[in-house]
Amino acid sequence: MIFRRLMRAAMLCLLVLPAARLSAVEPQGKKYLIIHADDAGMSHSVNMATIDAMEQGIVSSASIMVPCPWFPEIAAYARKHPEKDFGIHLTLNCEWNLYKWGPVTPRDQVPSLVDENGYLWKNVRQVAAHAKAKEVERELRAQIDRAKKFGVPITHLDTHMGAVISRPDLVEIYVRLGIEYKVPVLFTRQASPRLLKDYPALAGRMKRLTASLDEQRLPILDGLAQFYGGKTQQTRREMYLKRLRTLTPGVHQIIIHCGYANKELRAITHSAENRDGDRRIFSDPKMIAEIRKLGIHVISWKQFHKMAAAR
Repeated sequence: MIFRRLMRAAMLCLLVLPAARLSAVEPQGKKYLIIHADDAGMSHSVNMATIDAMEQGIVSSASIMVPCPWFPEIAAYARKHPEKDFGIHLTLNCEWNLYKWGPVTPRDQVPSLVDENGYLWKNVRQVAAHAKAKEVERELRAQIDRAKKFGVPITHLDTHMGAVISRPDLVEIYVRLGIEYKVPVLFTRQASPRLLKDYPALAGRMKRLTASLDEQRLPILDGLAQFYGGKTQQTRREMYLKRLRTLTPGVHQIIIHCGYANKELRAITHSAENRDGDRRIFSDPKMIAEIRKLGIHVISWKQFHKMAAAR
């Protein structure tokens, strides 16, 4: 629990950073935002809420957890809707107490990635302590290749709970896979001191890795934010609005988690209400109107990639 809180606090620290420089994908002064829903594939509720937020709201991107039980459902939707934006939420852990999943790769080929019951490790600390780099790369490739086999038009890669940035060798694998598969990876040009403290694997590597991505014309974010706090939907709405109103020029991403607070999701996670709230906030016509009023251009990772490739 302490580790998860530190990780969440570290992610939150990113939102206070000014952009070091613009992404150079469009004329200076413009504000671009990817409104991104994590954890598609986790459950039926999350799938339906993510789809609804993309179709009826202003969510412009989502990422899929390939090892999860409901992956085939969201993969089928992504295949039938190539105009939508779906990345792969590279998954090395399974954080819930009773709702579990294992690796895509046969367990005997990745023994360092699983616990005594054959499930992925519960938290990122355990991944960092036990996972062998070769087995991590084997599993991440298997997740990407499985998504491609199911017909998912992959737009980017990102990381579930930061597991792939928990060690230097894993960060290297993460960026290398993006370059090899020719898709962007979730990466920012700068990280706060707090993030570097909690994820020391990034220290001393940011400049070199961003240069590698730039060389391949793979886009890099200027800012990133997500929020876990807020006891009420109104409080969370105000947190999002504050972030939107202070957005600096450049390309940013807000990470949300969509769901329907039904029996299925409540049985899985204590965050069911917040996930339902995120779906409603970013499907609310008033929120959509406010984003447009602020002059924010909502884009997808697919569009971001095209903009970077054309520069």
